[in-house]
Amino acid sequence: MPGDEAPAPAPPGPTATAAPSTAAPGPLARAERFTWLTARVLEQRRFAFHFLGGDPDPVDAALGSYLGEDGGYGHALDPDLRGPLSQPLHTAHALRILDALGRCSGQRIERLCRHLTRVSTPEGALPLVLAGPRDYPAAPYHPVCDDPPGTLLTTGPVVGVLHRNRIWHAWLFRATDFCWERVETLRQTHPYEVQSAVAFLDGAPDRARAAAAADRLGRLVRERRLAVLEPDRRAEYPTAPGYAPGEQLFPYDYARRPESLARGWFTDEEMRRSLDFLAAEQQPDGGWPVHRRAWAPGSSLERRPIATLEALLTLRAYGRPIGSVSAGAGGVSLPGPGRPR
Repeated sequence: MPGDEAPAPAPPGPTATAAPSTAAPGPLARAERFTWLTARVLEQRRFAFHFLGGDPDPVDAALGSYLGEDGGYGHALDPDLRGPLSQPLHTAHALRILDALGRCSGQRIERLCRHLTRVSTPEGALPLVLAGPRDYPAAPYHPVCDDPPGTLLTTGPVVGVLHRNRIWHAWLFRATDFCWERVETLRQTHPYEVQSAVAFLDGAPDRARAAAAADRLGRLVRERRLAVLEPDRRAEYPTAPGYAPGEQLFPYDYARRPESLARGWFTDEEMRRSLDFLAAEQQPDGGWPVHRRAWAPGSSLERRPIATLEALLTLRAYGRPIGSVSAGAGGVSLPGPGRPR
């Protein structure tokens, strides 16, 4: 009967969709976008290796474009030295990258050590900047001279990485002696030289001697106030002669990883404050700032992605949350390819 007919089904309503997330992207996602927008191919591939589960081969291939016929590295690998010439600062930068990849060995390193032998001073050390057949642009705080002396600033990081990777080459004997003599007699120094001393000590084979030297160096850093221990009062800390305004180093700059000998220089609270400051330094565009003097647009642009990578690696090394990668990874934070060394 008409009164018993079932009512017609209602038309389907709109399909329910999940509400879009309103959560702000985390530090890693913001840094990823900054990297794709601004970084060189090398830093893009390093970011993918460390934070997106990428393969080391593309990093290695990108680094190879900076390798010169003499076995050294050039072509503004360190953004403060322009031009094709192989320079010790470029070598130090390349070795840090290879160390993180676990590829600091083989014929490439043998050839590099032969290059270092050729360009070293009579005492076996590396100069800050080598003079070339013609002048190429360089930062004003890296002056070029005809007969440059050896410096701990360049020799320490190179020797430290080679020792940490158990490289043995004749060049290392005199270079190591040079580093020990400089580190153990430091009286007047500046923050970047202390960083280089730490890089040497963290890789030196004689661990007892390294620990003793680091203990003395740490007391010097605190006595001379070479580390900003209270970021909210950083204006009260001195800036080293020749440094740009605000170009100061913090505990995390000396102890980039918890296992560094420099970690013992600072209390847990001092390190916590410095890491809080580092995390808060991320800029609205996703990158971290560079506080050294700007001298060329290209150099400043290229250095910020490097600083961003270093900041993220330091925060992760200390267990600080850095969030997830981009939405393309499903919003899940991917592990890196292992603990960078």
